[in-house]
Amino acid sequence: MAESVTIARPYAQAVFRLAKEGRSLAEWSARLRRLAAIAADPEMGRVIGNPKFSARRIAELFAALSGEPENRELAAFIALLAENRRFDVLTEVSAIFEFLKSEDEGVREALITSAFPIDEPALAALLKKLEAHFGSRLQGRVEVDPSLIGGVRVAVGDRIFDASVRGKLDAMTVALKN
Repeated sequence: MAESVTIARPYAQAVFRLAKEGRSLAEWSARLRRLAAIAADPEMGRVIGNPKFSARRIAELFAALSGEPENRELAAFIALLAENRRFDVLTEVSAIFEFLKSEDEGVREALITSAFPIDEPALAALLKKLEAHFGSRLQGRVEVDPSLIGGVRVAVGDRIFDASVRGKLDAMTVALKN
């Protein structure tokens, strides 16, 4: 995994610079998600891994499936991936691109771990309070972990805000031991 991220990073950074210069961050975001979905398809995986298909043929197939076969920048990117046999890192390229895009837009991802599912209105209200706490715009991603018992634990970058029952119990345990 770490190796694939290392391989994907230069591709994502190059596409990000291209998209930023062309004022087309949203378009490239959608393109990369589409390409990652194409590469993740099991049938496409068999084509990519088949030595009978040339890099050029695979690139043509990806371009045709991309929905934008006439886009020269996209075709050049696909050709580069094909030439280097790097379709396997498209998911990571897309994720890194999204991180760079969010960072550029001043939006940070908040991983909200909750004991129970959170509905959209409650999530919006929570994000508004968390944005004031963390001092930046946040995009929330919710994961459910019943072991928290109640409350939430929020991770934004390397900062953690733990308002869970499990976190409070753990803090009490440490305090009592000392």
